[in-house]
Amino acid sequence: MGQFMGDRLGAGDRLGAADRLGAGDRLGAADRLAAGDRLAAVLKDAAAGRFPPADGGVTVLPQPSPRDAGVLGFTAHAVIFTDADPDWVTGQLPPGELGASLSSAFLQTLCGATGRVAGSIDMLCVAEPLDGPPPIALTPGADAWHPRIERALGFRDGVRAWRADGGVVLLGRGVAGRWETAIEVDQDRRERGLGRALARAARHLAPGGEPLWAQIAPANAASVRAFLAAGFAPVGAEVLLAAADAAPGKAKPAMRP
Repeated sequence: MGQFMGDRLGAGDRLGAADRLGAGDRLGAADRLAAGDRLAAVLKDAAAGRFPPADGGVTVLPQPSPRDAGVLGFTAHAVIFTDADPDWVTGQLPPGELGASLSSAFLQTLCGATGRVAGSIDMLCVAEPLDGPPPIALTPGADAWHPRIERALGFRDGVRAWRADGGVVLLGRGVAGRWETAIEVDQDRRERGLGRALARAARHLAPGGEPLWAQIAPANAASVRAFLAAGFAPVGAEVLLAAADAAPGKAKPAMRP
């Protein structure tokens, strides 16, 4: 296929496509768990420096949960986790275009067919947890309606947050059960190294035995520098496709104390 189909689908074509996108509704608990295990294995390998083959291929996996859908981009290989029909998904990708799975045309088509909304394409980074106390003073708990925490509650389970003098760091279980972190530095405390200290603190707060992940907007150069300086290594790109009820402003689950 030489181009994306999104702008050429008529009403009948859209209905036909939708009929092919109901696999997720038929996934039982055991199937959903197995799907999560498969994606978790891909992430575990990537954290250890073992990546999918750089063969220009695409791997389509079922969603690990009804909440989590998206695209992972590695070097010359994409992993798409969606409940859409795998043959339909790969049929939307022009052969030989390595970046097609993260293109706006493909994401628009996939979201239109599945009723989801694409977030930003983030740099996906990972680091190992560190022993010992964090390098800065932290107080457990923070305002649950802080914008950073509010967003996390829509994409992560078991969210916990800590407040520093001038910033917030949080942890939670995200895609395929992985530990994820995010930080926020108050406007008047930026450019003073606090972001780096918060990112480093996250590694001390994370439970041992599992890697810690962070998704960072590439345009946020300050955040990119902070996480790299804190020891996080980039492994690829990621975009999450959120369901409508995870959109900003919707009610979120309660945060853990």
